[in-house]
Amino acid sequence: MKIFHGYSINSLHGDFFGGLTAAVVALPLALAFGVASGLGPLAGLYGAIIVGFFASLFGGTPAQISGPTGPMTVVVATIFLYFDKNLEIVFFVISLAGIFQIIIGISKLGELVKKIPSSVVTGFMSGIGLIIISLQIPVILGLGPESNVITSIQKLQHINNLNLDALIIGIIGLFIVIYTPKKISNVIPKPVVALIAGTLLTVYFLNNQTIIGDIPSGIPTFSIYVPSINELPEIIYFSIMLASLGVIDSLLTSVVADNLTKTKHLPNKESIGQGIGNIFAGFFGGLAGAGATMRTVINIQNGGVTPYSGIIHSIVLVLILGFFGLYASMIPLAILASILLKVGFDIIDWDFFKNLKLKSYLDKITVIVVIMLIIFVNLIVAIFFGTLLYYACKKFSILS
Repeated sequence: MKIFHGYSINSLHGDFFGGLTAAVVALPLALAFGVASGLGPLAGLYGAIIVGFFASLFGGTPAQISGPTGPMTVVVATIFLYFDKNLEIVFFVISLAGIFQIIIGISKLGELVKKIPSSVVTGFMSGIGLIIISLQIPVILGLGPESNVITSIQKLQHINNLNLDALIIGIIGLFIVIYTPKKISNVIPKPVVALIAGTLLTVYFLNNQTIIGDIPSGIPTFSIYVPSINELPEIIYFSIMLASLGVIDSLLTSVVADNLTKTKHLPNKESIGQGIGNIFAGFFGGLAGAGATMRTVINIQNGGVTPYSGIIHSIVLVLILGFFGLYASMIPLAILASILLKVGFDIIDWDFFKNLKLKSYLDKITVIVVIMLIIFVNLIVAIFFGTLLYYACKKFSILS
């Protein structure tokens, strides 16, 4: 297996503009995912920079852009709450998850992702989309963020206390990310237009709302947590969960990249590259990441072909962090929530639900079960149980 895969100096021009555009789109998403995870906006940026760089450098999908994603953010938020908001343990879990991803790659277990039924993937993506939407509704109303669906829904009982400034900014942000004409979005991505407009309106007119606040600048510091014997079983459990999800998330995106570039990714190598990225992300206070579908598609559409595009994406984010941190601190949480609401909506597999009458009972039941398990249990249980349910019913001709 080659250490570096897919490099070519011939496409450097396309890689530059692909990586540059992907970085511009990644900025608001990284900040939003960082806030949603509970680790903070800086952790989101560090995750985008570090995972994006190392996954491109050592991964097996040349045009893929990696960084914080919706599924990974949801799991990290769960881990953050489970360990009483202990950042040191959370970052250790992220690094250990990276090690498990390398083990998955070396043992070639990543190829098992191909066996996951499409109905499980539909339930997985749709469940994640619903979670993201549920978590952002209180934020866009100015009621503050929550880290799980139940408490987020319960918070809507206090809708009488909504923040009008936040709601106005959120609605404007949603309007921009949905209705911005292609002539504009082809030049400046919709999330960036929303980010700039929402921030300017907040600074000059609607400033009675929560903003990101100070974002420290400079080089991230290295740290590693030494867990106790009693903590290890839970840490290992969550690390395996995060690692498995990261591999699944990344390899599903790799398939999308293959379809666009007419190439074939190396699943085991991709798992190893993602693992290296997450190890370093955890060491330096970054949010866990995986292959990011939207950023990967944008990269390819703007000329990105080789891993150089992913590396350029990370370099651009470093420059943004170094020189524009002051401006990023003024971003309102409501505008990030509006961007994430659109992300959550887009993740849902609407094509499946539009053609529901044509689907088998097995596909319908599998999707519903996976969605319910993702929302009320966890993602890994949902994927494994959904897959077992599908194949068991298939084998014994149940619900077919």
